Formats: sequence, C-alpha cells, structure tokens
Amino acid sequence: MTRLTPDMLLRAYCTGIFPMGETREDPTLYWVDPDERAIIELHRFHLPRRLARTVRSDAFEVSCDRDFRAVIEACAAPRPRQRQSWINRPIIELYSALFERGFAHSVECRVGGELVGGLYGVSINGAFFGESMFSSVRDASKVALVHLVARLLKGGYRLLDCQFMTDHLRQFGTVEIGRQEYRRRLTDALAAPATFYLDVGGAEACETLAQATTHTS
Repeated sequence: MTRLTPDMLLRAYCTGIFPMGETREDPTLYWVDPDERAIIELHRFHLPRRLARTVRSDAFEVSCDRDFRAVIEACAAPRPRQRQSWINRPIIELYSALFERGFAHSVECRVGGELVGGLYGVSINGAFFGESMFSSVRDASKVALVHLVARLLKGGYRLLDCQFMTDHLRQFGTVEIGRQEYRRRLTDALAAPATFYLDVGGAEACETLAQATTHTS
C-alpha cells in the first residue's frame, strides 16, 4: 500500500473502504471492503435494562475527545484472550491526525479520574465509523457505546458503521447488510449535515434512546 495520508484516508471512507494492520508490530496496512457490513441502526438500538441502570447511575464519568490518544493506545494494547491487535503504529498516527482535524472522536469512561474504557471512530458528515473499543472495568465500553449512540441520534447522524459483527455488538441489535446496501446508506449519510458536539448525560442518553425507539416502533 502507498503511504497513506489523512486526506487519502477520508476519501477511502467515503467510498466504503478502510485500512487495517496485520499485527500491532507490523507497519503494513491493507484495504478492507467486507461483503457484509455490520451496522447499528440508530433508531433501533437495543439498550438492555441492566445496562440502562448502569448508564443512569452515572457510575462512570463519561467524556468525549478529552484524551483521544490514550483511547486508541488502549484499544491497541494486548488483552486477555486477544494478545494481538490490528491497530499498529501507522494506524495510531493516522487517526490521531484525523482527530486533530476534527474527523475522529473518542468517548471515554473514567472511574476516580482513571481511564477504564472507551471507543474511537471516524466522523464524516452524518456517518460515524466505529473503529475499536476497550474496557478494563465491566460495562465501561458498553456505557461508552450507549453515550455514542445517544450523541449521534441527537446530532442528526444517519449511519453507525461497526465494520464486523461480534457477539459484543449483536446484543445491541447490530445487523449485517450487503455491500450494495451499505454503499447506498453511506451515500445518504455523507449528504446529511450532523454535529458530534451535543453533550448528553446518563439519564438523558437513556431517554434519547427510548424516544428514538418509540418513534420507530
């Protein structure tokens, strides 16, 4: 792959492809264009009751864009049962550059000031492309996801791309769609104005999700 720049990366997302590394130590990047794409339909997000109680309790201090670098580094770190990561040094530098330009965001969860979970992704108009999440405390990454979805709904986003289906994502109602349908939804989302910078608290996040689900049920 030719050495990527932030501008090239943004153009790639707009066409429906994204880069990954082979391993954390390998500096090589390759393009990915899945046949099936996992997405969260924002107005159909499933919020489990137990998790809703955790979100409302404000057990975590939730913030956005306070420490993007720390989040992506934590996502790249080795984990139990998953010693290898696709997030290598070029990925970290490229997405940190996107963050500096306002095209990447992080959601962080802290306890006592310590970062214990979070996620990061790329934002272009009404499309948000979730990249990775981590958690060192139970439910931290899930709470970050709930806050992300509420923020996207409030900000007018049309698409939350999760790339690949996992058991972790399936519990929230994540679905898979084919490449052609994904490209159609991507085109619609890229044409939609949206803003990421609308804060939501724990109770408000749950209320936002409840209202969105009610309006589409």
